[in-house]
Amino acid sequence: MLRVVRVENGIVRGLPAADPRITSFKGIPFAAPPVGENRWRAPQPAKDWNGVFNALEFAPISMQEKTVIDVNNIYTREWMVDPEIPMDEDCLYLNVWTPAKSTDEKLPVYVWFFGGGFQVGHTAEMEFDGERIARRGIVVVTVNYRLNAFGFLCHPEITSESPEAPANFGLLDQQAGLRWVKRNIAAFGGDPDNITIGGQSAGGGSVLLHLTSPKNKELFQRAIILSGVFAPLYPNNRLPRLNISLNEAEQEGVKFFESLGVSSLSEARKLDAEYIRDKAVEYNNPFWPVMDDIFVVGDPFKLFLENKRLMVPVFLGHTSNEFFSVPDVSNYEELRNMAAKLFGDSADEFLALCEAQSGSIEDVLKRASVNTIEYAIRIIAQANSDTDANTPLFYYNFDAEIPGWDNPGTFHSVDLWFFFETLAKCWRPFVGKHYDLSRQMCNYWANFIRSGDPNGTDSTGEEMPHWEPYTVDSPYGMVFGDKAEFIRKQPSDLMKFLVGEYFKKRC
Repeated sequence: MLRVVRVENGIVRGLPAADPRITSFKGIPFAAPPVGENRWRAPQPAKDWNGVFNALEFAPISMQEKTVIDVNNIYTREWMVDPEIPMDEDCLYLNVWTPAKSTDEKLPVYVWFFGGGFQVGHTAEMEFDGERIARRGIVVVTVNYRLNAFGFLCHPEITSESPEAPANFGLLDQQAGLRWVKRNIAAFGGDPDNITIGGQSAGGGSVLLHLTSPKNKELFQRAIILSGVFAPLYPNNRLPRLNISLNEAEQEGVKFFESLGVSSLSEARKLDAEYIRDKAVEYNNPFWPVMDDIFVVGDPFKLFLENKRLMVPVFLGHTSNEFFSVPDVSNYEELRNMAAKLFGDSADEFLALCEAQSGSIEDVLKRASVNTIEYAIRIIAQANSDTDANTPLFYYNFDAEIPGWDNPGTFHSVDLWFFFETLAKCWRPFVGKHYDLSRQMCNYWANFIRSGDPNGTDSTGEEMPHWEPYTVDSPYGMVFGDKAEFIRKQPSDLMKFLVGEYFKKRC
């Protein structure tokens, strides 16, 4: 087994994972500490080290709001379970799990970006253990990156100082980690020319941003986006915003400096990191990726629709109970007015599909509600299949029964336990059917990472249900319920209408 390897900065030692056939390397620096003069700068090269670097435990997590254990918060019940986890501005480290016995194996590589709204999250979360995927012959890498004000603050002085990299430091961290993988992964038995990037929620949004950035050519060959694609639908529904201009973000940065009590970049760089973190929480206006016209060259959703992206196979989907968009109205008249503004001559068709004259307004709004991520996926999947590009998209809906006293349904992020096959780390009373489903989901993932095609045999030796790419003529996907099934079911009439209206407006 590869327990000791040489990377560009020196020798690294790992440890056997729970399965001794897998070696884990945790906390490898891929860039210089983003502190002092490196605060709010693009990641700088890591320094060489002498002797052997013991990569035996996770490095401190990025600066973010402290975890507070709250039994009423589903995410602290699920995986935000350690309020004492070390936190530091010096956070640019990555982790590797490899099954390789030698450096010449050229195994497929999976690079993972965690979610958390670009505000919180880290690679040490229990569900992101890469061992089970590595057992399937894949080298797994999880990359930490800067968050919130540390990763996404903009300011006129920053732009003036570094016009070539004025913003999106968290995304540049991800890219630096990916480039490190490209240069070094062969030492772990990985193939630098067979890399898949993946992420969930904000991590999935990150993947979308990498797909549509002109700065990422030939860095990866496939992409996985879990619950990370959004499109606006009804007015006043809050969505992650990925189209903020650099100028707009700079002005917000000026205001934030005022809240910090500083008037210059040099003063801000001298402030204590914990002070900045706490003031950012108090400021209560999240810092996000911005359109800097360098890394982010436009709205990533629209760029994807226009095929202004890296044309690689994409695996994407959502859970069945996350992020529903509902008309923000309180009566029938307001609903009719909203429909007229949104759909014009087609307003009556929309109202008929919602059965607007049947039942209470509450019932009507339930019928009008739409899974926002499914809506966005069906838009981009249709746009993709309308082109001649040979770039398949594989769509899934996670709709499994989730046990527990809280009866949570398929909440946002719950599919992570299944894709990483880490159910045993969760407090929920999962049973045999869940473990069988998780095994299959991880197999589909691994197959896609390996070749761009999720299909293949289960570890039982049986062929898994065949998964066809999404096309206009075949708008179907895999449903992960009690078991994995490819369901040939058309989207709802309302969904068809809404997607059609989206394209009508674009014409």
